[in-house]
This record gives sequence, C-alpha cells and structure tokens, in this order.
Amino acid sequence: MLGGVVVLGLIALFLWGMAAWISRGGAEATERIAPSELTVGPVESLAEEVAESGPLFFPELGTAIGTRSIVVDHTGAVAADGWRVYWAYPADREPTCVVEQVVGTRLFVDCDGREVDVSELSPPDEGVFPRVDGRETLVIDLRAAEAN
Repeated sequence: MLGGVVVLGLIALFLWGMAAWISRGGAEATERIAPSELTVGPVESLAEEVAESGPLFFPELGTAIGTRSIVVDHTGAVAADGWRVYWAYPADREPTCVVEQVVGTRLFVDCDGREVDVSELSPPDEGVFPRVDGRETLVIDLRAAEAN
C-alpha cells in the first residue's frame, strides 16, 4: 500500500511539474496544433471551384498566435498561377471585423453590413502567401502569422 501511495505521489508531482512548465510559457506551439502551412489541394479543381462559386473562405484557422480567418482567391486562365490570399476582414477595418461570404459570389459582408469585393479585403502580412507545389498543389504559407 505504501508503494502505491509513492507511485501516485510521483505521478502527481510529474503532472504538477508539467502544468507549471506549460503555464509559464515554456511550451511552444507544434506543427500539429498550429501548422505553419495549410495544404489546400489540387489547383485544377480549386481554380474551377473559385470560378464557379467565388473565393475559398477558411474561417478560424489555428496559428501559433491564435485564430485567423483567410480568403483564397484565383484569377486568370492558368490554374497554377494567379492565387491570392487575404485576411477575412476589410482593409479599412480592424481584424475583429471578420466578414461573411455571400454564397456563390466574390462578395463579402463585413461587421457593419457593408458588401465588399474580395479585392477590398486586407492584404496579408509579408510572409503569408499562396504557393503552388509542383504546379499541382496549392499550399498557404502562414509563417508570418506566427511571427506577428
């Protein structure tokens, strides 16, 4: 019985130590919890979807600094080119003014009820950008979102 109490005491001490270490900021965000890249998918089908239904809206992506929403747009005839990323709030508003997409269009409604075009959304921080790997797969690099 004394051995069991000692084992339970050691487990409790270990858990308390881990909690203390995490709460003081000693733990870092991992790629599994807050990835620095978002693999969106094949550019051919995504470009078709954007042409038919409007930009892709990704609400509440987890990054190392918290939750961010992004909008991914495509223009042009070549699926591997012409990708743009925007933060999901108007360029003339604060990040708390997250937009909602008007289904099937390139329009969004902001927190004040204004309709804005995708091009009027806030441009991303330097370092947040779309990348096409192998001219086939769209990936959004979110590293700058972690630095800010």
